[in-house]
Amino acid sequence: MAWSLENSDGNVETQKATVSPAAEDYAQEAIEAIKTGKVIAVPTDTLYGFACDACSAEAVNRIYEIKGRKHTSPLAICVGDVHDIQRYAVTDHLPNGLLDCLLPGPVTLVLRRGESSILEKSLNPGLESIGVRVPDCNFIRVIARGSRSALALTSANLSGQPSSIDIKDFENLWEHCASVYDGGILPAGRAGSTVVDLTKLGKYKILRPGSAKEETVAILERHSLLEDGTGD
Repeated sequence: MAWSLENSDGNVETQKATVSPAAEDYAQEAIEAIKTGKVIAVPTDTLYGFACDACSAEAVNRIYEIKGRKHTSPLAICVGDVHDIQRYAVTDHLPNGLLDCLLPGPVTLVLRRGESSILEKSLNPGLESIGVRVPDCNFIRVIARGSRSALALTSANLSGQPSSIDIKDFENLWEHCASVYDGGILPAGRAGSTVVDLTKLGKYKILRPGSAKEETVAILERHSLLEDGTGD
């Protein structure tokens, strides 16, 4: 099912896009946009992404509309620092030091939310897990810290279309964002982050190889985690 960008009177909801450098001088305006429920486009250490306040149901819904994405497809979150992860997901079953070896970096960790997670239940309803990123990219981390929330984060493209490594790759979607932040052409390619499931004690499962599979597996196994081959 495709989700339209029409508002109640049937007109397509657009605005004039503002394109700015992905530089710290522009971080405060990005933070204000996030705090007021807007969607912005930002570079990460892998791809360009759409970001909004993960605790704003309206903003999250807007991302789904922009991408034409089914609401059954989950969104990841981005936080500013590794120590923030415990506010949103369960980490106490992980080997000491593992998170700091994996992050910041081009890895998405799938973790259990747990009862103490402050995430809105409307984000990925029905899922007990959440994908968490701490990109090795200062600009988006400054925004996440300044917003005092987690950012919902997904690739800046229409659902099913190639991922974006240059803002020109998604120029047709600029008008749906409050601002687009230009970090140049990203060098990591279009593979995206490596996605690894760490919900099981002592186990890991690579869900998407992404751009850093070998390095990620090496770190996991150095911390004595075993590959989960059960298929359940």
